[in-house]
Formats: sequence, structure tokens, C-alpha cells
Amino acid sequence: MGILQSKVAFITGADSGIGRATAIAFAKEGASVAICYRSDEEGAKETKARIEEHGVKALSVKLDVTEEEKVNEVIDRIIAELGGLDILVNNAAVNGSNIKVAEMDTKTFDTCIRTNVYGPFFTSRKFVQHLQKSNIKGKIINISSIHEEIATPGNADYNASKGALRNFTRSLALELAESGTTVNNIAPGMILTPMNQKAMDDPEQLKEATSHIPAKRAGKPEEIAQVALFLASPAANYVTGSTYAMDGGLMINLGQGA
Repeated sequence: MGILQSKVAFITGADSGIGRATAIAFAKEGASVAICYRSDEEGAKETKARIEEHGVKALSVKLDVTEEEKVNEVIDRIIAELGGLDILVNNAAVNGSNIKVAEMDTKTFDTCIRTNVYGPFFTSRKFVQHLQKSNIKGKIINISSIHEEIATPGNADYNASKGALRNFTRSLALELAESGTTVNNIAPGMILTPMNQKAMDDPEQLKEATSHIPAKRAGKPEEIAQVALFLASPAANYVTGSTYAMDGGLMINLGQGA
């Protein structure tokens, strides 16, 4: 019996990276897992196959999390086909534009905010409505970024979105604490996912990037997945409103030499 036996999880943006690693980790512990993808259908097929290797049910659907009604439809479908929904992992996101505010058009800013903030809002709202209707306790895990705290020039869109997600997590945690549903946030630093593909493909760039990290390496998606697994498990029933920074010590190192 795995620690998530008989549970059903929905993980957004699970066609690769952290989402895929989390889906596999949950499946290993007995959860049926629904995933969504925006454009990488082949990646989603691979994730679904990896889930099913562990003898649990899997569902893969195409979804842009910025589309409110589509989000509602997909969650209804998950509940109908997998027999319920207990865990939500808001992982789908877009990266920063690397454009300074003075040169950034509204569409660019809006795309980041709608994906990284409105997406978790849409999924969480529908999920909480399901929990309340079914009178069950659930788990919400938001994948944020250390850039909720650490600002970088040229990425005001991303930094703002992740800061908003952190406070969304805290607010929702307060709203749901008495019901027993927990809401937590994981804030990764540099992780070896497609979002950091340029550094992964360039050894010199990777060396330079990791030189600022006390652990002297980037993290792995599987390491993020293990903390997500803890937060989804009964072991974390008294943990809510928290942010878990997973960055090899980067955040606490930035002030050195000041």
C-alpha cells in the first residue's frame, strides 16, 4: 500500500520536467493521476505511459489553463473518469520574457500573469468547490519559484506572477484551514527542466549559473517531486500556508559580500 493509495491527483503542465516527475512519484505511491498539457502531446503521452507502468489509472488531456470554462470541463471529466479528485498540483507556467518593463507590450505581460496566476486560480476554485460539495479534505500544491522573493531585471512579468502565487497560496490556506484542506507552495531555484534548456545545452553557461548556488549544482525534477509527495501525503496534514524553497541555498547566499 502506497501513501497515496486510492487518491486521485491532477497535475497541470505534466508533459515534462517537474510535472512529469511529480506524476510518476504519485503513481508509485498508488495515486491515479490526471495530467494536462498545452502543446507537447508526445511528452504527455510519455508521462501517461510512465504513470500506467505502476498499475494505476491515468488520464491525459489537452488544456490551456488560462481558459476558465475549459478548466471547469476538464476537472469535471477527471472526477467522472477517475472516480474523484483529492490532490491538485498547479505546475503549469510560462517563463519570464526577458524584456524590460518600458519595452514590454501588454500581451506579453498578460500571457504570463494569466498562465501563472489565473491558471492556479481557475483550477483551485473548481477543485475547492468539488471538495466542499463532496465534504472531503484535499491537498493543493502550487509550484512557484524563488523569484517570488528574488527579483531579476527583465522579468517583471514572471517575478510579479510568482509573488502573486505565493500570496494566493497563503490566502487560500487561511480560507481552508478549518476544513482540513491544506495549501502549500514549493519555490524551486534552478532545476534541470526544459525551462533551463539553454543552460543544460551549454556547459559553460551551466557552470556559471551553478557557481552562485552554495550546493554548486542545479536541482533535479525528482527532488521537487519528493517534497510535493510529502505535501500530498498524510504526513503533511498539519502543514499549510508554507513555502518550501528548493534552491540549494541560493536564496540565503545572495546577501554574501554586501
